[in-house]
Amino acid sequence: MITTISGERGQLTALRGAWLFDGTGPALIPDPVVVIEGSVIRDVCSGGRVPETPDSGTVIDLPGATLLPGLVDTHVHLAFDASVDPVGNLARRRDYEVVAAMVEAGRAALRGGITTIRDLGDHCYLSLGLRGRADLPTVVAAGPPITTPGGHCHYLGGAAAPTCAGIRAAVREHVYRGVDVVKIMASGGNLTPGSRQDLAQFPPEVLRAAVDEAHRLGLPVTAHAHAVAAIADAVAAGVDGLEHVSFWTEEGVDAPADLIRLIAARQIAVGATLGMVPVPGMAPPPAVAMRMPAMIANMRRLCESGTLMVAGTDAGIAPVKPHDVVRHAPPTLRQLGFSPAEALRAITSVAAGVCGLGHRKGRIAPGFDADILAVDGDPVADPEALQRIRAIYARGTPVTKEDGQGSLGAAASCRSSPVALALVSCGWRFRGDAECTEARGQVLDPLSRCPVICGSGGRRPSRLQPNQVTAAINDGMQIPR
Repeated sequence: MITTISGERGQLTALRGAWLFDGTGPALIPDPVVVIEGSVIRDVCSGGRVPETPDSGTVIDLPGATLLPGLVDTHVHLAFDASVDPVGNLARRRDYEVVAAMVEAGRAALRGGITTIRDLGDHCYLSLGLRGRADLPTVVAAGPPITTPGGHCHYLGGAAAPTCAGIRAAVREHVYRGVDVVKIMASGGNLTPGSRQDLAQFPPEVLRAAVDEAHRLGLPVTAHAHAVAAIADAVAAGVDGLEHVSFWTEEGVDAPADLIRLIAARQIAVGATLGMVPVPGMAPPPAVAMRMPAMIANMRRLCESGTLMVAGTDAGIAPVKPHDVVRHAPPTLRQLGFSPAEALRAITSVAAGVCGLGHRKGRIAPGFDADILAVDGDPVADPEALQRIRAIYARGTPVTKEDGQGSLGAAASCRSSPVALALVSCGWRFRGDAECTEARGQVLDPLSRCPVICGSGGRRPSRLQPNQVTAAINDGMQIPR
């Protein structure tokens, strides 16, 4: 039911549900009312009473629904299309087609209630241009992951010489391009022929140089790490996060107890590759299937040790990993030892913190972004409730289930910074972070000669001012061209 409250100041939206999970507490709060003003949450009340206010607005009743924060996936790949051949399909597409597919992937995530995503591996920095689009989730972007020549995911464009000088140059280029986080492939992986998951890709001193350079320039580092040696080297290097952490060896799985304790003690964020949608006829590769029981047992050991753990799904890499797959992760998190509320926090408030957005995402509280998911039933008692979506709000705007856009309208192309000049191809329009104008054709970035999308440049790490970053980059070093 929708009613209107009148007043002097402008439109507000009040959502009234049966229960509230605020992203932090252990239990549901009955009869909540969440008041949205613009893109943020203005007030949160209980008892079903709309707070007295001089403002005008709309009250939306959602009987039987639980309100909870929009979901957060800490590890997605928008450039991969969740097909049986995501790498081949990416290679066959031109860049404007890749961008179109990435936009649809983001909209699919939004339709699934995922309002924040961290893209940990794109092609040619294309995800940077998707930040700030009103029709997509909030995007935290790593650009192409840094890897070795011919190493895991080298085809995404992030290959660097496996030397201290080479890795520092690669980190500086990523910072110059405006990424939010640095992703480095510390081990091989499953999507790259010739790459081995049981082997480290970089010498320990090179990983240390990468972390040192990123931290010097104000960015966190997360490392893709399957091999035991790669995990140990990344921990020793001081990474902020670890992805997968399967403790993969040539013959099986081996998780040293002291390494598990060290990961927990340092509170390194572990992105567990959880969440899967069953697809008839699909089964994991034999090498994965035979290691799976031991990998789950080791994840349970990490959980029991007090490790900071979230669900980083690897969305996009296979049909079992669609871009809204994170809402399927809580049952597996519970199997690892998470309480029902902890499992929800792992895909809301805790995940937002891992993405560097814990100050405004992942909670339903005054001053936080109005990213809200309403589902039928109780998602604490029944994780399947996350599949029964009633309503989605992304930064205060309702999202329609049909197209993921709500009343958001068309995006536009832009005139942006010298690094991110802009592209619009085949009539597609994109919204960036600068004054907008109509443009057609394709512009190449002066650094990589890759096509870029407007809005992908000019952004700097929040911990440093632009002049500080420029000074640091130019401190006796030049960006490779």
